[in-house]
Amino acid sequence: MERAATMTRASQSLSSTVYNSRLSSHTVCARNTTAPPSTSATGSRRRPGRVTLNTPASSREHLGGKTLSAFNSRRNKQTATGRVTSVNVTSFQRSPTAVVRKEDSEESGKIGVLLLNLGGPETLDDVQPFLYNLFADPDIIRLPDALKWAQKPLAFALSGARAPKSAEAYASIGGGSPLRRITDDQADALKSSLVGRGLKDVHVYVGMRYWYPFTEEALEAIKQDGVERLVVLPLYPQFSISTSGSSLRLIEEIFKTDSYLKSLKHTVIPSWYQRPGYLEAMADLIQNEVDKFRTPGEAHIFFSAHGVPVSYIEEGDPYKEEMEQCVDLIMSELKNRGVENPHTLAYQSRVGPVEWLKPYTDDSIKELGSKGVKSLLAVPISFVSEHIETLEEIDMEYRELAEESGIQNWGRVPALGVEPTFIDDLADAVIEALPYVGAMGPDTPELVPSGPVQDLLATYDRKRLGLPAPVTVWEWGFTKSAETWNGRVAMVAVVMLLLIELTTGHGVLSGFQ
Repeated sequence: MERAATMTRASQSLSSTVYNSRLSSHTVCARNTTAPPSTSATGSRRRPGRVTLNTPASSREHLGGKTLSAFNSRRNKQTATGRVTSVNVTSFQRSPTAVVRKEDSEESGKIGVLLLNLGGPETLDDVQPFLYNLFADPDIIRLPDALKWAQKPLAFALSGARAPKSAEAYASIGGGSPLRRITDDQADALKSSLVGRGLKDVHVYVGMRYWYPFTEEALEAIKQDGVERLVVLPLYPQFSISTSGSSLRLIEEIFKTDSYLKSLKHTVIPSWYQRPGYLEAMADLIQNEVDKFRTPGEAHIFFSAHGVPVSYIEEGDPYKEEMEQCVDLIMSELKNRGVENPHTLAYQSRVGPVEWLKPYTDDSIKELGSKGVKSLLAVPISFVSEHIETLEEIDMEYRELAEESGIQNWGRVPALGVEPTFIDDLADAVIEALPYVGAMGPDTPELVPSGPVQDLLATYDRKRLGLPAPVTVWEWGFTKSAETWNGRVAMVAVVMLLLIELTTGHGVLSGFQ
């Protein structure tokens, strides 16, 4: 796995908290509204002010791209912290194409859409610097203040040590990641869909977290183009601080230091796993692959999601809940089509000594093989583009493991890419989000609210404190698992090696020069 970040517990109810709509303020206040932020007769936006999340049901049908009609039955309980404890799903209904308001058409100024993704090395020579960028992020490897100076030397050491093995993996899929090319294709397709829906002056940008085009480059282009309203759309169906959250943290930092961006009206669509078009597209792809098996009814549908450390979930990351709900919704739609195959959800790409979400993909494949499953259809559920984790980890490593485990028939659902139903649904999400640019979205039972970057992150970091690392290296004592304890010991050992390197001139780093 080549990503990680941090998370704090969401300590307030998402259905009643009131958020300030301006990026520069943390103020929480109470004011009711029953409509999206208002516009003038000429189409120019008024200052949105402070917006509560209490709106009528008609307004709740669209929340920054979240079509709540995807659920025929609503979630039936929320805890005092706004966390969902159960959900009933039967089927979803595809909403009609989103209608562009007059004020969102060409006379309203330039509209920008920023697609966020992780990025990946495009050549084998890019592998080591890509990994360096990853490990140099203090949200990936968090050191105590006294050791902040060691961040870059540590990133250099880790990237150098890991690069050869990672390069082998990228070589096996053609010498580099196709993620940039596919994301560019998605951006082009999304723009075409938006223009076809009536948004004439719209620009779509791609911002990668750890490789070109970097998020910083995308934001600079947004400034140069004079974008007046911005919709930020992470290309991760489910929200996690380790993916969307990491990119949003970076955007927040940049906004704070740039006068143009600080005043730019924007909103974030943090997750969209329950959108009807996404669910329909996923169900279509799965059904197509199921039908390819000699005995379709015997194919076990195996959802493999990118894992995150358990500590993230314990601290409030909604990723696991959103992932489980996503799978439930997809299987519900398949059942309505007469596809009632058994299914499993497991988590892949764990790395390091800490405990990750279970069940693990490799363990689950072995278990299914031992139970006599002969046909397995792998579904990469947390990815919308082909990359190293689908092309190498699933297609090669897990397929080989499945064959060794006695599974005779293997299939794999392709990533969504530029599938038309999926792209058109993203376009609808953007259009639905435009009325809420600059303000939080309306009341919703969703785990993650839409809204400006800072307000969204404040949901998880209420006191604006630094997010804790999954393994806090300067805390001591026995923990919930021996894995966490071992991780702390390993991190201390790495820091000690770096100290030796700096004081003697010999050690880990010398081997990579």
